[in-house]
Amino acid sequence: MSRAGVRDAIVVGAGPNGLTAAVELARAGLSVELYEAGEAVGGGARTEELTLPGFRHDPCSAVHPMGVRSPAFRAMPLARHGLEWLHPDLPLAHPFDDGTAAVLARSVGETAASLGPRDAGTYRRLLAPYVGHWDTIAADFLRPQWLGLPRDPIRFARFGLTGLPPVALLARRFRDPKARGLLAGLAAHAIAPLTNPLTGATALMFALAAHDAGWPVARGGSQAISDALASYLRELGGTIHTGVTIRHLDELPPARAYVFDTSPTALARIADLGDAYRGYRYGPAAFKIDYALDGPVPWTAPAARRAGTVHIGPTYGEIGEALQRAVRGRPPLTPFLISAQPSLIDPTRAPEGKHVFWVYGHVPNGWHGDATDAIERQLERFAPGFRDRVLARAVSGPAELAARNANYVGGDISCGAFSGLQTVLRPKLAWVPYTTSRPGVFLCSSATPPGPGVHGMPGHHAARAVLRRLAAGGA
Repeated sequence: MSRAGVRDAIVVGAGPNGLTAAVELARAGLSVELYEAGEAVGGGARTEELTLPGFRHDPCSAVHPMGVRSPAFRAMPLARHGLEWLHPDLPLAHPFDDGTAAVLARSVGETAASLGPRDAGTYRRLLAPYVGHWDTIAADFLRPQWLGLPRDPIRFARFGLTGLPPVALLARRFRDPKARGLLAGLAAHAIAPLTNPLTGATALMFALAAHDAGWPVARGGSQAISDALASYLRELGGTIHTGVTIRHLDELPPARAYVFDTSPTALARIADLGDAYRGYRYGPAAFKIDYALDGPVPWTAPAARRAGTVHIGPTYGEIGEALQRAVRGRPPLTPFLISAQPSLIDPTRAPEGKHVFWVYGHVPNGWHGDATDAIERQLERFAPGFRDRVLARAVSGPAELAARNANYVGGDISCGAFSGLQTVLRPKLAWVPYTTSRPGVFLCSSATPPGPGVHGMPGHHAARAVLRRLAAGGA
C-alpha cells in the first residue's frame, strides 16, 4: 500500500474489464483490491448450471472471436492459469431456407466459395488488404481513435474508409443474398440498425477475426476466462472480495484510485457524479434462452452442424427488419437469432450424448413480453424437430438479464446504444473517456471504448489512464 491503510487502487465489478484493469494495475506494482457483488467473478463471462445437473451454460457471452487474440489477454499468461481455447470446424454458419448455408471459415477461400461464383471474388478483394494483419488492425481498432497514432496508419485509414459507412453500403458490392445476409448477420452483433455508421467495420472485424484465429469457446465455459484472470490477479498479490455490493464510494476503503466496471448510471449514483451521464442512452435488449438438449440441433444445412456459431435469419432484409423493430420498441415477429453450440467441441459442457445450446434475439429495452415462441419458430424453420430434443430451457428476458448483471440496463448486453455520436463517443464527449469529474474515479466497463465483448480492452485502457494519472501525481 502507498500509505498506511491506503490502497493504490480499488476496482469495483469483476467482469472481464474489471478483472483486466485490476491485473494491469497489479502488474505495474500497485496494491489492488477488487470488489464484486456476485458470489463469483465473471460478469458477462460466467458459466452456470441453468437447466439440469451436468449441463453447463454461459449466461451471457459464449463465443470469443475478439478474446482469443485480444491484445490485453495475449499479454497475460492465461493458459498457465487454466484457459484453453477450443475451435469448431467452422466458426460460423448462416443457413438459408433451401438447406444451404453461407459460412465464415478460417479460410478466406472457403468462405468466398460458399457465397457463390458471382460474389466469391468480391469477398476476396474486400478482405485481401487486411488478412494477415490482425495484430495491427486490432490494436488500432480496439482503442479510442484519438489517443495516439495508429500502428499501421495507411492500412488502418483504408480499413476506416471501408468500414466507417453503414454495412448497407458494403452489402451493395455483392449481387446475391448469401453474401449480403452473411455481412448483415456479422454487423448485427452491434445491435444497431444496418444503416448506422460503423456497422460495416463491425462486420469486417468479425470476419477478420475468423480468418485470423477463429471464433473459439473456452474449455469448460466462459467462466474459465474470468477464473484465469482472477487467478493471475491473486498471483500478482491482488485481493478479491465477492458477495459485496457497493452502493456508495464511502463504503470502500481509502485508495488513490477507484476503477468501476459498472454502467455509467450506476457510477454516477455511487460516486455522486450528478448528471454527468444524463445523456447516456441504452440500446435494445436481448431475449436469451439456454437449452439442455437430448442431442445436437437437427439443422437442415450440413454446414450448421459443424459450426460453433449459427446465425438464424437468412436475408439482409429480414435481419434489418428485426433490428429495426427492436430499436423502435416493437415486439419481435421474425427475430434474427445468434446461437452457439459449444458442446459440439467441448465435452465438459453436457453429459455424454447430450448438448447445451445458447440463443438470443433482439427485443426493445425493458420489454416485458415473451419471445420464446417466436425464437423457437425460427429454430424449427432451419432445424425441424428442434423442440423434440429440448429437455429443459432457461429463459432470460430483459428483466432477468438485468437482474443477473447490473451492467445490462434494461437488458442491453452492450451497456449502451450504438447510435449517433454515442457510437464513438462512449460514454460522453471526453478526451480520455475513462476519467470522470472526480480525479480519483475511473470507468472501465463496456460503456467505454472500444465497447462490448469479452476482450478486456476497456479495462486495459482504463488501467493505463489510472497509471498516467498516478504518475503525474494525481489522486
